[in-house]
Amino acid sequence: MDREAAARAIDAFLLALGRDPREEPELVGTGARVAAAFADELLVGYAVDVDALLSQNVFPGQSDTVVVRDVPIATMCPHHLMAATGVATVAFAPAGRLVGVGTVARILEAFARRLALQEEIGERTVAALEAHLAPHWVACRIALTHGCMTARGERSHGARVETTAVAGASLDRPALLAALAGR
Repeated sequence: MDREAAARAIDAFLLALGRDPREEPELVGTGARVAAAFADELLVGYAVDVDALLSQNVFPGQSDTVVVRDVPIATMCPHHLMAATGVATVAFAPAGRLVGVGTVARILEAFARRLALQEEIGERTVAALEAHLAPHWVACRIALTHGCMTARGERSHGARVETTAVAGASLDRPALLAALAGR
């Protein structure tokens, strides 16, 4: 990642919008701060090898259902580069293999801290858990408030977008969705 090029690009973007980061005190250093925020926080998920993370944290075990509920996540909308924040819930029915609940949170974080659509975060999380745990079923429900919906366009304050990704051979879909919703 070229932080200096990214900082220059942000400064050029501000100039193109009629704001001069060299002349306006509140904008001095904005290019460098934005580049650092994206490199050090907002896009750190690209540096996480989810397969290696899972390979190191899977262990034998059994439970009827495992639900990791209300994991806070934040992502950047690839369409507008605006934040979307909310929670994710992951549920699965183990078939002899478990993973630590902290690992589930780290997987969600790895996929969220990329330029990713909300649907992709859930699908990638489900696919990774399915590949490493081979559960009877696995699901991920994500509920986010999108900055692109609240700060621009529709200005739909309070609106949440909910998506569900599911994989598994024998699903009782109503019961699964109820488990994800906490009912």
